[in-house]
Amino acid sequence: MKKSNYITREGWDRLDQELKYLWKDERPRITKSVSEAAALGDRSENAEYIYGKKRLREIDRRVRFLMKRLEDLKIVYPEKQQEGKVYFGAWVTLLNEEDKEVTYRLVGPDEWDVKKGEISIDSPMARALLGKQVDDEVIVNTPEGQRELEVIKIWYK
Repeated sequence: MKKSNYITREGWDRLDQELKYLWKDERPRITKSVSEAAALGDRSENAEYIYGKKRLREIDRRVRFLMKRLEDLKIVYPEKQQEGKVYFGAWVTLLNEEDKEVTYRLVGPDEWDVKKGEISIDSPMARALLGKQVDDEVIVNTPEGQRELEVIKIWYK
């Protein structure tokens, strides 16, 4: 399944910040340490040199990915007509079967973080929530089986 190309402004800023950090701070620092390690002579058993070269490859791979991905992403800003319904960027509070409240935010596939309550717009939960309103029942198929939830609050920051 293809990833959505949507992202929140905060998510785009985080990826852009990571790209700038890797390119302007970390890469020059690692390049310098690799040069210093190379100057010490025998590179075949020089752990600092070997690790540095490996880290540079990782940084370069991530930089290439971020540059291409940031070009493809579309920042989505909440619009007035979305109020009251669940769409991209919404915070949604749900009541589960045990009458416990859970809150999620629907975000892009490049920025989700379950610990922060952010779920990918491409996830089964988010797909089931799209277009729902307060008091709507939502049935989500999960690996543990079907879950029934009720939408009790929707907001956009």
